Amino acid sequence: MAQGDTTHPPVSVVVVNYRGADDTIACLRALGELGYPRLEIICVDNDSPGDDAARIRAAVPEATVVGSERNLGFAGGCNLGARHASGTVLAFLNNDARPAPGWIDAAVAALRADPAVAAVASKVLDAEGTGTDFVDGGLTWFGMGYKRHAGTPIADVPPAEHETAKDVLFATGAAMFVRASVFAELGGFDERFFMFYEDVDLGWRLNLRGWRVRYVPESLAYHRHHGTMSEVDTPDSGRETFLLERNALCALYKNLADDTLARALPAALALTVRRATARGELDPTQLDLERDAGTPETAPVPVPRSTLAGVLAVDQFVELLPSLAQARQAEQAARVRTDADLLPLLRNALEPAYPLPRYLAAHDILVAAFGIEQAFGKRRRVLVVTGDAITERMAGPAIRAWNIATVLSAEHDVRLVTVNPLADPPPAPFAVSAARRRDLTEPIEWADIVILQGHVLEMAPALKDEHSHKIVVCDLYDPMHLELLEQGKDAPDDRRSADLAGVTRVLDAQLERGDFFLCASQRQRHFWLGHLAALGRLSPRLYDADPTTRSLLSVVPFGLSATPPRRTGPGLRASLDGIADTDHVVLWAGGVYSWFDPLTLVRAVGQLSERRAGLRLVFLGMRHPNPEVAEMDIGTRTVRLADSLGLTGKHVFFNEQWVPYGERQNWLLDADCGVTTHFEHVETTFAFRTRVLDYLWAGLPIVTTDGDAFADLVREERLGVVVPAEDPDALAEALERCLYDAEFAAACRERIAVVAERYTWPTVLAPLVEFCRDPRPAADRLPGAADLVPSEPLRGAELVRRDLALVREYLAEGGPAELARRAAGRVRKLARRGRHRG
Repeated sequence: MAQGDTTHPPVSVVVVNYRGADDTIACLRALGELGYPRLEIICVDNDSPGDDAARIRAAVPEATVVGSERNLGFAGGCNLGARHASGTVLAFLNNDARPAPGWIDAAVAALRADPAVAAVASKVLDAEGTGTDFVDGGLTWFGMGYKRHAGTPIADVPPAEHETAKDVLFATGAAMFVRASVFAELGGFDERFFMFYEDVDLGWRLNLRGWRVRYVPESLAYHRHHGTMSEVDTPDSGRETFLLERNALCALYKNLADDTLARALPAALALTVRRATARGELDPTQLDLERDAGTPETAPVPVPRSTLAGVLAVDQFVELLPSLAQARQAEQAARVRTDADLLPLLRNALEPAYPLPRYLAAHDILVAAFGIEQAFGKRRRVLVVTGDAITERMAGPAIRAWNIATVLSAEHDVRLVTVNPLADPPPAPFAVSAARRRDLTEPIEWADIVILQGHVLEMAPALKDEHSHKIVVCDLYDPMHLELLEQGKDAPDDRRSADLAGVTRVLDAQLERGDFFLCASQRQRHFWLGHLAALGRLSPRLYDADPTTRSLLSVVPFGLSATPPRRTGPGLRASLDGIADTDHVVLWAGGVYSWFDPLTLVRAVGQLSERRAGLRLVFLGMRHPNPEVAEMDIGTRTVRLADSLGLTGKHVFFNEQWVPYGERQNWLLDADCGVTTHFEHVETTFAFRTRVLDYLWAGLPIVTTDGDAFADLVREERLGVVVPAEDPDALAEALERCLYDAEFAAACRERIAVVAERYTWPTVLAPLVEFCRDPRPAADRLPGAADLVPSEPLRGAELVRRDLALVREYLAEGGPAELARRAAGRVRKLARRGRHRG
C-alpha cells in the first residue's frame, strides 16, 4: 500500500475465495485496475479444493493471500481477512462480483463527508447491469433481512429508489465498506451465522449503536448471484433454508429490545415451523395425528428436506442460545437507539415475505395474537430530570421541564423526575415523581433518552461514564456560573472562587457528556459554542458531520402556553389590599434575584407616583418555592428602600408567597404593564428573562432594561420601551407611556399578539421534538470512531528532533516542573491508547 498520501484513506479490500479461483482472480485483477492510490488487496482462501491458493498467488502477486485450513463461511472468512488488513477502511467484495470504476472513491467520499456514517452500502446490479441485486434493504418482524427490488429489471425500479443516497438498515456483503475501527469495535461479522444475514446483523448492530449505514449509488458493483456456490449450497439442498431460518432467529434474538422480543420471538418460532410445513406442502390435518385413526405410530412419514431444514433451524437456534445470550447482553448494553427509531429502516416490517397460502394465514393469525403491529410501533421512553421543585408553585426551571415533558408526551412515554421534594403537582399526562440520588438508577435504566438541567448530572455518575450509551440531552438555558458571579458578591473571596469553580465543573461535565444541547437564544448559542470549542467538543469529526452544529446545539427559548390566559379566580386586585379596579398596575412577574435591579424600579415608581396617584407596582413573589434557593439580599434591600420612601402598601406591594403556576394568569390579567430591570453585566448579556414570556402571553406592554436578548426583541418588534440601566428618570417616563398612553399601549398589544405565537411551547420545542424522533449520539461520541487518514508516524532522526524541540519548549515555558508534568501526561495518554487497543 502506498504511503505518505494524506488525501486518500488507506483501503483494504477483502475477497473470500471458495471453489472459484477463476472468478477470484478476475475479481482481484479488476480491483487492481481501479487505480485507487492506497489500496491493499487481501484474498482469504477459505479451504478451497485443489490448487486455488497457488493459482491466485501466481496470477495476482500484489494481493496478500491468507489461507484457512477449514471453511469459515463468509462471516469467518471476512473476519480473517480483516485481521490481516491495515487500512482504516475495510471493503468486502464477493469473488463473483466486479467493481465499477469509482466503486472505492464514491464510498470513501461518503465516509469522509459524514463521520457518523460507519458503513457504505454499494449499489449492486447483476453481471449484465440490467437487473437489480441491491439498491435497498428491509427487515421483517421475524428477523429476515431482504433486498428490496432484488431480481427486478433496473429499468422498472423508480429512479428515486436507486439513484438517490439514503440511510439503510444494512449493506449487502457482496459489496460494502465499513470503517475498520468500528468493525473491530463490533467484533466484525458474527461467525455463528457462517453465511447469510451476517451482513444484516452487522448493519442492525451498527444502527442500534447510533451509526448510519449509507446507500451510495455511485459506489457501483456487478454481482453474479450464487455464481460460485457448489451444488450442495443450492436452495433446493435445504442448506440455504436451514441457514436463513436459523440466522434470522439469531439476529432477532440478539438485536430486539426486551419488550419487542417478548412479543416477536414466540411468534417468529411458530411462524418458522409453519413456513417449513408450508414449503414441504405438509398439512398436519391430513396426517390425522389428533384423532390417530388407526395409523401405526411407527409408520414412516415422508418429510421434504425443506421442511426438515426449517425444523432443524429452530433446534440449532436453541443449541446456540447460551452463546447468543452473551452476545445479546453486549448488544443491548451498547445500544443507543430504540426499535422504534429503526422502524423506517425496516421499510415494511409486517410484510409476510412468502406467498404460500397456509403460511399467509398463519402469519396473519400470529401478528394479531401476539400484538406484533403494536410492538413494532412502540414509543420511545424519555426521562426529564430537574433539580427544581415540582409543586403547584413552580419556578422557571421546573416550568420548563414540565412543558418539555408535556410536549414530548404526545409522541413518547415520558417520566418527569425532580431531585427535590414533590408536593401537590398539577395533573399531568405523564408520570411525575421525586427521586434521591440512589433512586435515579431505575428511571435512567428505563429511559432511552435522558433530558437534564442544572446539577442533575452530578447525581447520576453512571451517565458520566465514558462507556455509557444513553442518549443525554443537556438543557443549558440557565448559565448558572454567570448568575453566580452576581449572586455570590457578598461571600468571602475564597468561597466565592470555590463555588464558581464548582459550578463551572458541573457545566463542563455536561458539555463533555451531552449528545444534544438546548440554549435559550442566539446570544447563548454563541456563548455555549465558545465553551464547547474550549473543551474540544468542536472536533473535526463533529464539524464534518454537521458544519452548522445545529444537530449538537439548538436554540430552544423558554416558551408560553399555546392557550390564551383565561381567568379562573381572583387576581392581584382582589388579593392585595390597597389596589383599586381603576389603578394602573405594573407587574414584576418573578423572583427578586441579585442580578436584577429592582432598586432603580422602586425609585422610578416613587418619582412617577408624585404625578400619577393611581400607580401601583406589584412584586409577584418574594419567596422562591424551591427550599434550596436561598433568599438573596437584594430582596431585603428592595423592601427596605420602599419602606424608606413611604411607598410600601401605597404604591409598591410585595406578595410574599409564590403564586401557584396554574393561577398566575389571574394576576397577569389584572396588570397593565410588565417590567423587568437589571444591571449591566455579563449575566445580562446572555440571560433569557423567562418572566417576559408571561408578559407576552398576557399581552402586557413591556418595559425592560437594555442589554439582554429580550431587550432586542422589545425594541425590534416595538412591544414596549427599552431603557438604559440604572436610569430612574428614563424608567419613570417609559412606565408612564405604557400605562397612560392608550394609543401606544394598544399598538404594543397588537404586535405582542403576533410575536407571542412564535414562543408557544410546541413551537419553541420543535428542535427537541425532532431530535427525539431520531435520537443519535453526537458524532464525536460514537464508539469505535477513528481517523480515516491518520498522519504517518515519525521515525528515526525526525522523531528525535521533534522530541528534543518539545523538551526545549517545555523547559522554556516552566522549567523542570513543566517538563515533568507534560511527560506524565504523555504516559497517561499512551496508557489509555493501550487499554483501548486491548
